[in-house]
Amino acid sequence: MSMEGAAWSSLYRLSMSDKAKHGFSKKTVKRTLAFAAPYKGKLIFFVIVSIISAALAVATPVLAGQVIDAIVAKTSIETIVWLAVIIAIVAIADAALSMVTRWVSSGLGEDVILDLRTAVFDHVQKMPIAFFTRTRTGALVSRLNNDVIGAQRAFAGTLSGVVSNFVALVLTLIVMLNTSWQVTLLALVMLPIFLLPARQMGSRLAEMRREAANHNSAMSTQMTERFSAPGATLVKLFGRPEAESREFKVRAERVRNIGIKSAVLQWTFVTALTLVSALALALVYGLGGFYAIIGRLDPGDVVVLALLLTRLYAPLTALANARVEIASALVSFERVFEVLDLDPLIKEKPDAGAVPPGPVTVEFKDVRFAYPSADKVSLASLEEVATLDTRGGEEVLHGINFKVEPGQTLALVGSSGAGKSTIASLLARLYDVDSGSVELSGVDLRDLSFDSIRSTIGLVTQDGHLFHDTIRGNLTLARPEASDEEIWDVLRRARLEPMVRSLPDGLETMVGERGYRLSGGERQRMTIARLLIAHPQVVILDEATAALDSTNEAAVQAALTEALEGRTAVVIAHRLSTIRSADQILVVEGGEIVERGSHLELLARSGRYAELYRTQFRTETTETPEPTETPAVP
Repeated sequence: MSMEGAAWSSLYRLSMSDKAKHGFSKKTVKRTLAFAAPYKGKLIFFVIVSIISAALAVATPVLAGQVIDAIVAKTSIETIVWLAVIIAIVAIADAALSMVTRWVSSGLGEDVILDLRTAVFDHVQKMPIAFFTRTRTGALVSRLNNDVIGAQRAFAGTLSGVVSNFVALVLTLIVMLNTSWQVTLLALVMLPIFLLPARQMGSRLAEMRREAANHNSAMSTQMTERFSAPGATLVKLFGRPEAESREFKVRAERVRNIGIKSAVLQWTFVTALTLVSALALALVYGLGGFYAIIGRLDPGDVVVLALLLTRLYAPLTALANARVEIASALVSFERVFEVLDLDPLIKEKPDAGAVPPGPVTVEFKDVRFAYPSADKVSLASLEEVATLDTRGGEEVLHGINFKVEPGQTLALVGSSGAGKSTIASLLARLYDVDSGSVELSGVDLRDLSFDSIRSTIGLVTQDGHLFHDTIRGNLTLARPEASDEEIWDVLRRARLEPMVRSLPDGLETMVGERGYRLSGGERQRMTIARLLIAHPQVVILDEATAALDSTNEAAVQAALTEALEGRTAVVIAHRLSTIRSADQILVVEGGEIVERGSHLELLARSGRYAELYRTQFRTETTETPEPTETPAVP
C-alpha cells in the first residue's frame, strides 16, 4: 500500500470510529466467534495464506536492494538475471496468494452473512403479530442488510487486515532494524505526525457523515411513503406537492453541501499526509545516503529502507485503528443479536401434535386476554424511540365461552373495538390467551403444531393483502402444488375467471405491491379464492365482504356459501346476509358476550342485537321483512 493509500485508509477508519465509542462485552465476542466456528478449517487456511502473503510483500524490497548492490558491485549478469527472475516469481506468487486470500475471505464473509441473515429471518418469522404492528419495517430490514454486512466486514476485511498487517509490521521492523536502526527510529519518530491529524480530521468527517446519513434517511422515508400507491394518492388528494418538493430539495442540498465539504476536507488531509510521507522518505534518502557515502550502508540498503518505509506506515496505521474496526463490527453483531435475543411470545411445543382427524369443533373456554405491552414484543431501536411504551396488559376479553360444532357457522357482532377481531386472532393463534383455552376438537391450540393449525384454519380479513407476485403465486401461497384446474375452478367460484382470462399474462400477471393493480373488490375476491384453494376445515371471515359492493358481495357470498358447506366457520358480521344464515350469533360488547342466539331469537329480545340491527343493518333489510311472529326463546 502506498503512503497516499495508507492516508485514505486511516482517514476512513477513524471517520467510522464514532460507531464504536462504547465498549463491547465478552459475551458478544464469544457469540461472534461462535458464528465462525463452523468454518474453522477455512479460517485457519486463511490465516496461513495471509502470513505467507505478508512475508512475500516484505521480500520484494529486500530483493530489489540486492539487485542495486549487484549493479553497483558490477557482479555477473547471471546474478542480476536470477534476482530479477526471483522477483518476478515472488510477484506472481504474491498475486496468486492475494487472489486466494480474497477468495477465502470473501467466502468466509458471505458464509457469515448467509448464516446471520437466515437466523434473523427465521427468528423474525416466529415473532407475534404485535411485534410487526409496532416495528418500523425499514429498521427491521436494515438489520438484515446494513448490520449484517457490517458484521461480515469483521471476517472479510478486519480479520485479514489484522493478521497480514501484524506479520508485515513484524517482518518489516526486523529487516529495517537489521539494516539500519538509526533510519528506522527516524521513521518511527515521524509516525505521530501521520496519525494525530488523522484522528482530528476523522472526528470531523464522522460528524459530517452522521448528518448526511440523517438527511438521507429522512429523504428515503419521504420517498418510500410518497411513492407507494396509497401515499401518492394521499398527497394528490390532500398534500401540497410544492411544499413536499421544497422539503426534499432542502435536504438534498444539505447532503450536496456536506459532500463538497467532505471531499475538500478529505483531499486536504490526504495531501497533507502524503506530504508528510514524502518528507519522511526524503529523510530516509538523506540519512541513508549519508551512511552509504561514509560506508556504513550499502546503496541497496538505502533502497530497501525506502521501499519498506511504506510497508511500515501502512501496517502501523491499520493496526492502530484495528480496535475501531473490530468494535464497529461488533456493534453490528450486537444489533443483530438484539433481534435474535427477542423472545417470541408464541412458541411451538417440542411435542406438539396435530388436530384430530375428522370434522373440527371450535371451543373457547373462559378465555381472558390482554394485548402485550411494547417491552414484551418489541425493541426501542426498531420503533425509533428512546424508551419503549410500558402501557398495556389491560384485559380486553373477559371470560369468553362458546362452542361451534362441525359444520356450524358462528357470527360475531358488536361495536368497533368490542373484541370480535381479537377472538378471531386468538382462534388463528396469532396471539395466545392469558387464561382459559382455545380448542380445536378438544385439543388446546398451544398443544398443536403450527403446521397443523395453518392447514386446519383459514382466515380472510377485511384488508385483503396480496404480495407483489403473480396471481398464481398469491393464490397458491398455502398450496404451491395446486393444479391449474384447481386454480381456475376457485377463480370461477370467486367470480374472477373472466377478469383473469382477459389479462395478457393470465395467471402469471403481477398484481403489484399489496395488489394495487387490481380493484378493491378484485383484491378481496383474490383473498377468498386463496382461501378456497387452501381447503381449511375451519374458516374465519373477519368482515371479508365489507369492501365489496352489493353486486360483488352477492357473487362472492354464493362462493362463500359453497366454501363453508360442511366446514366450521366463525364470521365477524358486517352484512346482514351473513348474519341471517348463521347457526348462532354472539353479541360482543366490552370484551364480553352479552347476547347469544339466532337472528330471529335475538330480534325478538329487543336487546343490543336488535339495536344494532335497527341502526346498522336497517338499510339492508328491504329484502328481509321483520318477523311477524315472536319466536320461542329458550
